[in-house]
Amino acid sequence: MSATDLVAEAAGETAPEPAETPFSLELSQDQKDIRDWVHGFAEGVVRPAAEEWDEREETPWPVIQEAAKIGLYSFESLAQFFVDPTGLQLPIVNEELFWGDAGIGMAIMGTTLAVAAIFGQGTNEQIGEWIPQCFGTEGDPAVAAFCASEPNAGSDVSGIRTTAKYDAAADEWVLNGQKAWATNGGIADVHVVIASVDRELGSRGHAAFVIPKATKGCEQGAKVRKHGLRASHTADVHLDDCRVPGSCLLGGKDRLDERLANVREGRQSKSQAAMQTFEASRPTVGAQAVGIARAAYEYALEYSKEREQFGRKIVENQAIAFTLADMKMEIDAARLLVWRASWMGKQQGMKFENAEGSMSKLKAGEVAVWATERAIQILGGNGYTREYPVERMHRDAKIYTIFEGTSEIQRLVIARAISGMKIT
Repeated sequence: MSATDLVAEAAGETAPEPAETPFSLELSQDQKDIRDWVHGFAEGVVRPAAEEWDEREETPWPVIQEAAKIGLYSFESLAQFFVDPTGLQLPIVNEELFWGDAGIGMAIMGTTLAVAAIFGQGTNEQIGEWIPQCFGTEGDPAVAAFCASEPNAGSDVSGIRTTAKYDAAADEWVLNGQKAWATNGGIADVHVVIASVDRELGSRGHAAFVIPKATKGCEQGAKVRKHGLRASHTADVHLDDCRVPGSCLLGGKDRLDERLANVREGRQSKSQAAMQTFEASRPTVGAQAVGIARAAYEYALEYSKEREQFGRKIVENQAIAFTLADMKMEIDAARLLVWRASWMGKQQGMKFENAEGSMSKLKAGEVAVWATERAIQILGGNGYTREYPVERMHRDAKIYTIFEGTSEIQRLVIARAISGMKIT
């Protein structure tokens, strides 16, 4: 007899039937099929091209086109991943793709940050109009860019100086400023730009705007030469009296005016434009870091089972074996945090009361840096050379402790959530 039955019997009651729960750590068959499909593309197409495009430091358009041909890079596929009721499909796809290569993975998935902004803040009409344009077509794929950071406003989004002024006579918004570190900046068909419409309100006075392709006054600035993710294009974006129709304000002017009025009167408003997008994307970014870490771990494991020193395989040494055990444990722990945040985000609409999204991104990013460094150490001198991929993986991993909120910012978010205090 169970403990529940015993308690019920003592109380003279009938034990209730156990409640059904939807929670499970077992993936559905559909999730497994999509995971295996993406893994096959990562293994057969992405990995063979990784070294070339890292060295070239150019957008791998042929690989993006291959992804478009098989339906992996499209609005339809992203929608399929996003509507998964568990919230796990998108992080699963990202983990597999970035297991193949992070630079090419970012070239393919970098568009989704702009898509997340449009989806999260746009009207139904704007979603239907702009998201398909972010991807282009199978024969002529396009990319999109999300532009929030600036030379003097990275972690501090309240420091954004790009302005958007409304020209009522023309029903146009006029944007001026400079954006920095924009993935796909300048080469995108669609730029989503965060700008200040009321500087006195700080980050609560921000709004998001769509800049269509070939809009006058929107130009690429300096291309960034990066430590890692070198197959992904990153550049500054200059906005010089850039005029866009009123319909390019995500959410519309009525909603913006209502939100600004609430802020000015001291009432609560929805999340800031930039932070709302980052909050939604953090678990997915964490999944990318998990993919990098897993790739490095698997490579180091296989290497250690083949490499011999002092007459035996190096994996037979406890120092190596225990390191691999720790790598496996930390990667699995990071993945579980990512899955939890992704599941909670789907169930609660990205309302992470205890900063679960920040926890997942923080843990995964730091594990990726640590695991790829351990992989280099296991390979020894070989690991430090470009003849072996763990060197590239380590370079790619580092950005995951920096972009979309540094590790320090994630800890600040978590600390504020658990304490309820204004920690600075």
